[in-house]
Amino acid sequence: MVLLTIAVSIGGACLVTGADEKPNLTASLKKGSPDLKSAGVLAFGPQGILFVGDAAGAAVFAFDTGDRTAGDSAGALKVEAIDAKIAGMLGTSTRDISINDLAVNPASGKAYLSVSRGRGPDATPVLFRVDRAAKIEALSLADIGFAKAPLPNPIGADAVQRGQSMRGEAITDLAYLDGRVFVAGLSNEEFASRLLGIPFPFSATGEATSVEIYHGAHGKFETRSPIRTFVPFNVGGNPELLAAYTCTPLVRFPVSDLKPGKHIKGTTVAELGNRNRPLDMISYKKDGKDFLLLANSSRGVMKISTDNIGKAESITSPVAGGGPKGQPYDTVAELKGIVQLDRLDDTHALVLVTAEGGQNLETVALP
Repeated sequence: MVLLTIAVSIGGACLVTGADEKPNLTASLKKGSPDLKSAGVLAFGPQGILFVGDAAGAAVFAFDTGDRTAGDSAGALKVEAIDAKIAGMLGTSTRDISINDLAVNPASGKAYLSVSRGRGPDATPVLFRVDRAAKIEALSLADIGFAKAPLPNPIGADAVQRGQSMRGEAITDLAYLDGRVFVAGLSNEEFASRLLGIPFPFSATGEATSVEIYHGAHGKFETRSPIRTFVPFNVGGNPELLAAYTCTPLVRFPVSDLKPGKHIKGTTVAELGNRNRPLDMISYKKDGKDFLLLANSSRGVMKISTDNIGKAESITSPVAGGGPKGQPYDTVAELKGIVQLDRLDDTHALVLVTAEGGQNLETVALP
């Protein structure tokens, strides 16, 4: 069986304020120069706080971007050859950089990118932001307000599979939800695939909750495959995490079930096709209905219906031929080459597209 280790806070993580006041979450961030070793997956919390997954350093960082004012949101955001522009700002070529993730700050509408300058363990992490006028600037990490949450028992820096380092799998995705930062990735424990629920402002995590899932395309339970991308999502008014795995099961995890010492079984609500790796996912509403938009390595961009997802029976038997089963979806033919995406507003997404000659940052209508 698949066991995802989920660390859940025992103590509360909220600050007590008046009924109409909101806690100043940035007060927990102390100025300094963070020892960020890599910049991978990104997610925003309230008040312009940016969470950055540092797989190499096995930690999650929270940064005060100081970016809390809504700017001009008129017009589409588009930057052609953004990889070349960033490489030029770093004094190198596109062969020597990687754009790892994209996140839009809901407080301002600005886009943030995590970038590696160089390859391998010696690569330098850099964060960039892009405003609606397509101005690109590096986010200085000198004397910035920040906090760091080390991950317990991460997969070892020397772990390899098929000759490739596995340390990058220590953090595969993250999201902020109701005072916790949920982090997916691999540990060095017996049941390696896990989620961590880290209270924010950062404090110690609590006991583990184990989670079991069934992978219909493989016809078996698995223990080593990490969640690739996930989104918080309300099912019947209750918060859940919807997670996509390689080859490509879609699984529900009710947040209310993530309790210390408890073992729960995720509900596999869809098999979306084998020989595929999910890259990024968002949720959105259109015409009064909720959907997921999932970018994939080899199966295009899927618009997945969430109708009756709360009543869907779990897939618990093999799915023949590696084909689809469960929640229906449409492949959005006009969306090609998308490797990262995030919601820009209620009707548009911002996407990072690999095209001939490089990568572009583009605005697309939500289908």
